[in-house]
Amino acid sequence: MSLSTELKALAAQEGFDHCAVAALTQADHAAYFLRWLDEGRHGDMGWLARDPHRRIDPTRVQPGAKSVVLVALNYFQEPAPHTGRMARYALGLDYHDLMLPRLERLAEWMAGQGGVQRAYVDTGPVLEKVWAAKAGLAWQGKSTMAIHPRSGTWFFLGSVLTTLELEPDAPMADHCGSCTRCIDACPTGAIHAPYQLDARRCIAYLTIEHKGAIPEEFRSLIGDHLYGCDDCLDVCPWNRWARETREAGFREMARPDLGTMLDWEVADFDRHFRGSPVHRLKLSRWKRNICVVLGNTGTAGDLPALRRQAASADSLVAEHARWALKKLECANRS
Repeated sequence: MSLSTELKALAAQEGFDHCAVAALTQADHAAYFLRWLDEGRHGDMGWLARDPHRRIDPTRVQPGAKSVVLVALNYFQEPAPHTGRMARYALGLDYHDLMLPRLERLAEWMAGQGGVQRAYVDTGPVLEKVWAAKAGLAWQGKSTMAIHPRSGTWFFLGSVLTTLELEPDAPMADHCGSCTRCIDACPTGAIHAPYQLDARRCIAYLTIEHKGAIPEEFRSLIGDHLYGCDDCLDVCPWNRWARETREAGFREMARPDLGTMLDWEVADFDRHFRGSPVHRLKLSRWKRNICVVLGNTGTAGDLPALRRQAASADSLVAEHARWALKKLECANRS
């Protein structure tokens, strides 16, 4: 049995749905990635622009690395109905905490075979989607999301850079064909052309990564998206074969109504979301997002809570609450 075959068997034992290997070379999308950064399409995700050549040359991250191991873990589930939609990946516990210990156990096994490794779950300077395509685990669709022919778009990626020379898998061809459903479904035009994403217009970026005020031109377009956006994933025809996740930790957490959460203090937010991807957002941006959603979907019953937040000492929350109030009050007058 080859090392690659043994490794894949271990990955399956750890609960990963897919595992594949690529030989390390410079990333195929290196020129595109550098141009994307130069055009500022990464917004204020400044870490992407720090020493970008490390992201396109993994040997700068792990000297002597010869292979990259990619794993995928399915997170799909149908969410319960709520006012305020959340991206499916954030409905349960933080995937970093669930995946990294398993990846580190794979890395420990590789160390026993003489390798030196670095394991990452969406936290290191590794272009996971590019390597997933090179390893034959997925292809990068027109939405720029990774797509697997049986799992669709609903999976997390993890990677291990290793000095072991593992048997690589064949790259996966692009199977998007003439389909443009993801492009057509994007509410803000963030996918402005096939395989071209401007993060500055993306609802996931605006409601999660962006730290400041959400530009007014996008607030109405955000609709009821409270945290992230699955619109381009929902319409992908490859998701017809998606199956519910086996991971109990990804199961959806209950949450109160938006008005209740708008009056939360920091301790309330921490108590409810600790261990969830939402927790890194912090209370201020969570309330910012609630205000936008209420401005788009709220009723007269939400006005008192919004008025309280319009007087908040937190300028970010107050500004978005005033916007929501103005929008709701205009709607109630008409």
